[in-house]
Amino acid sequence: MANKPLKDDPTDEFLEVGPPKTSAVGIPSLLASIPLALNEMGPQRALKTLLHMNHKDGFDCMSCAWPDPPHRKVAEFCENGAKAVSWEADPLKVPRSFWEEHSVTELRGRSEYWLGQQGRLVEPVYKAAGQDHYRPISWDNAFGIIARELNALPSPDEATFYTSGRASNEAAFTYQLFVRAFGTNNLPDCSNMCHESTGKAMTESIGVGKSAIHYEDFEKSDLIIIMGQNPGTNHPRMLTALEDAKRAGASIVAVNPLPEAGLLNFKNPQRPRGIIGKGTDLADQYLQIRIAGDMALMQALAKRVFEAEDAAPGSVLDHRFLAEHCIGLAEYRAHLETLTEAQVLAATGLSSAAIDELAARYLAAENVIVTWAMGLTQHKKAVPTIKEIMNVLLLRGNIGKPGAGPCPIRGHSNVQGDRTMGIWEQMPEAFMDKLAAEFEFAPPRKHGLDAVQSVQAMRDGKIKVLIALGGNLVHAISDTGVAEEAIQNTGLSVQISTKLNRSHAYTGEQALILPTLGRSDIDIQDAGPQFVTVEDTVCAVHASQGRVMPVSEKMLSEVSIVSRMARAVLGAGHPFTWEAFEENYDSIREHIARVVDGCEDYNAKVRQPGGFIMAHPPRDERRFPTPSGKAVITVNELDTIDLPANRLILQSLRSHDQFNTTTYSLNDRYRGVHKGRNVLFVNPQDLRELGFQDGGYVDVHSEADDGRDRVLHRLRVISYPTAPGCAATYFPEGNVLVPLEATAEGSNTPVSKSIIIRLEHAEAPDFAGMK
Repeated sequence: MANKPLKDDPTDEFLEVGPPKTSAVGIPSLLASIPLALNEMGPQRALKTLLHMNHKDGFDCMSCAWPDPPHRKVAEFCENGAKAVSWEADPLKVPRSFWEEHSVTELRGRSEYWLGQQGRLVEPVYKAAGQDHYRPISWDNAFGIIARELNALPSPDEATFYTSGRASNEAAFTYQLFVRAFGTNNLPDCSNMCHESTGKAMTESIGVGKSAIHYEDFEKSDLIIIMGQNPGTNHPRMLTALEDAKRAGASIVAVNPLPEAGLLNFKNPQRPRGIIGKGTDLADQYLQIRIAGDMALMQALAKRVFEAEDAAPGSVLDHRFLAEHCIGLAEYRAHLETLTEAQVLAATGLSSAAIDELAARYLAAENVIVTWAMGLTQHKKAVPTIKEIMNVLLLRGNIGKPGAGPCPIRGHSNVQGDRTMGIWEQMPEAFMDKLAAEFEFAPPRKHGLDAVQSVQAMRDGKIKVLIALGGNLVHAISDTGVAEEAIQNTGLSVQISTKLNRSHAYTGEQALILPTLGRSDIDIQDAGPQFVTVEDTVCAVHASQGRVMPVSEKMLSEVSIVSRMARAVLGAGHPFTWEAFEENYDSIREHIARVVDGCEDYNAKVRQPGGFIMAHPPRDERRFPTPSGKAVITVNELDTIDLPANRLILQSLRSHDQFNTTTYSLNDRYRGVHKGRNVLFVNPQDLRELGFQDGGYVDVHSEADDGRDRVLHRLRVISYPTAPGCAATYFPEGNVLVPLEATAEGSNTPVSKSIIIRLEHAEAPDFAGMK
C-alpha cells in the first residue's frame, strides 16, 4: 500500500480556525497517527516500524532526541514519532519521469508539504550548469563531479559541509574525518541554529554543555520548571515522564508566552485515565511570560532566594556546595541588588505575586530540574539567559544530585551525538590532538564557519561548494530570501537526502541530490547487516538498526556515501581505510573509541542492552571542568526589548503536524488550526488596539537595523491568548522576517524568537487566481 503523490499544491482556501485545545494526546492522538501509518506504509510495514521504534533491538526515532525510559512499553512511540516514521518509511518512490516533468524553477514554487509528499528519493540526480532539470546519474559519476569541483578549489576553506541532526554517530565521525582530511573546519550543523546558545552558556558555567540529569531524575524531582518549550508537539514522550513525576509528588511550572495544550493536561493513551478519564493536569503554575523576559524572571527569582536567605541566615543557600564548588557568588549577589521590580515586571509582563509564587515553590523544593528548548536559545541575550538558569540552580546546589539539574531538550534525534563525534567548526584542541594521533595526519586548526557564517560566505562569493549531509539548510536558516540567493552563488550544491525539500530547488550552478537510507531502513554492507548509534538528550548512547527493506537498491547509507565521496575526493592512495569503514561499521567505532572521550570500548558498550551513559563530571562527581575547576556564578546585564508603539514581538514555532521543516499535514490540532499554515497568532487586546480584526489578513513587516524591508504576505490573523505584545507564526515560513545578521551574542544563533514586527492591512488572497 502506498499513497499517490500529491498532485496539486494546496492553498489556504479552506483554512478552518477553532478554539485551542486544553488537553493533549488521548484518543485524538491515536486517531491521528495509527490510521496514517497504516495508510502510508501498509499494515506489514507499519507493524515492523512502529513496534520496533525506540526499542533496544530496534531503531531510534528520527525526530526528537527525547531519551528512552529504562523500561519500555510495547508501543514506545508518540503521535509525531508515528508520523515521522510514516513519512520516512513511505514506500512511494519519486519516479524517473518526475525529473522530466518538473523543472527546478517549478519546484521553487512548490511548498515544503507538496515536495515531501512526492515520495522517497531513490537514485542520484544531477542538474548541470545552465540546465533547469535534474537528470539521473550514476553514483560513480556523481562522486566524480564532487571530486572535480572540490579539488579545483584554490583553498579547502572555499567549501562548507553542513550536517543535519539525523546523521548517525558513525556517519558523523566519518564525515568530519573526511572534511578535515580535505583540509577545512567548515562544519556547520543544525545545532548552530537551535542549541548553540545552550552549549556556550553551560560550558562557561559548569564546563559541560549537555544535560546534567538522568531520565530517572524526573521522578525524583520536587520541582520541574519548563521554559520556552512545547513538549506536547516537539517531544510528546516527555509528557509521560512529567506525568510520572507528578504522580511521584513533583510540582511543575510552565513558562511560555503561549498556552500549550501538552503542558495543561495530558491524556496518556496507555492508561485508562487517559482514555476514559480526565487525564493529568501537569502545570501547577503557568507563567505566560513576555517574549524574551526569561532572563529577568531568573534574576528576580535569584533575588528572592537571597532575600529568603537574609530572613533566615544559613537555611536557604547551599553554603557548603557554594564554598566547595562555586566562584562568583559575592559579585552576583551585589549585581542583583541593582535589579528593580519595575524592570522585572516590564520585561516579563508578569505580576509580582506570580513571581513570588514561583519563588515559594523553588524555596520549598529540595531537588529542582529546569528544562528549556528553543524558546530560550533564539534570542539576542540567549547565552546570558541560560547562564541565569545555571545561577539559580547553583544557589541551592541543584546539580550533581538525584532529581536536580539543568536539562536542555535537544530537538533533533542525534544533534548532540553529532557534536560529540566532531561535527563542529571549533572542536577543542584535545579532540583535534587525538584525531591527529589516531589517523597520523595534521588536521586544520583554524576555526571554520558556522551555519550563519557559511550562508554569509556563499552570499559574498567566498564559498563555492556546499555539501549537506541531510537537512534543509536553505529553508531552516534565517533570512530566507538572502539564503536562497546565497546558495545560487555556489558552483556546486550537494544534498544527501531521503525526500525532496526546498533546498533541492535553490541550488548552485551545478547540483546533485544523493538518496540515502533512513533510520528505519535495513542497512546491509559486505560484512552483513549493520547498526548505527545515536546519543539522546540525556547523554545516553545506544544502537539503532532499521527494520524494513529499502524501497530501492540504488540508495546508499550515509556511511557509504561519505566513504565513497572521501575516496573519490582524496584519491585511491589516501591512507585512511574508507573501504573498511563502509564494509563494517565496527571499524569506525574502533576509531571512535580511541578519539572521543567517554567512548572507550565503544563496540562493547553499545552492544549492551540499552547502550551506555556518557560521562558527565558535574552530574556524576560534582566536578566542573572549567578553567578554575569550579562552577561559575556569572554576572549578566539585563537587557530587555524596547518595543516601539504599535509594534509586536514575533516568535516562530512549529505546528503540531511538522518536525523541523518537514510538514506532515496542514493542521495544527492543538492550536485549533486546520487546512492551512499562513496564520498569525495575536493577543485579542493587541488586535483591538492596533485596529485589526480576527480573521482578517495582514502583511507582516520585520524592522531591522539594516533598513531592509522583509515581508511575509497575507497571513490570516487569529485572535489567540498569547502574552500581550507578543505574536507567533509558523517556522520555517517566518524565517523570511529574520535578518541573517540578527544573531545571539556569543553563539551566533538566529534570533527567531524575538523579531520586532509591524502589521499592515492586506487583501484576502485570490484563491481562484491561484488555481
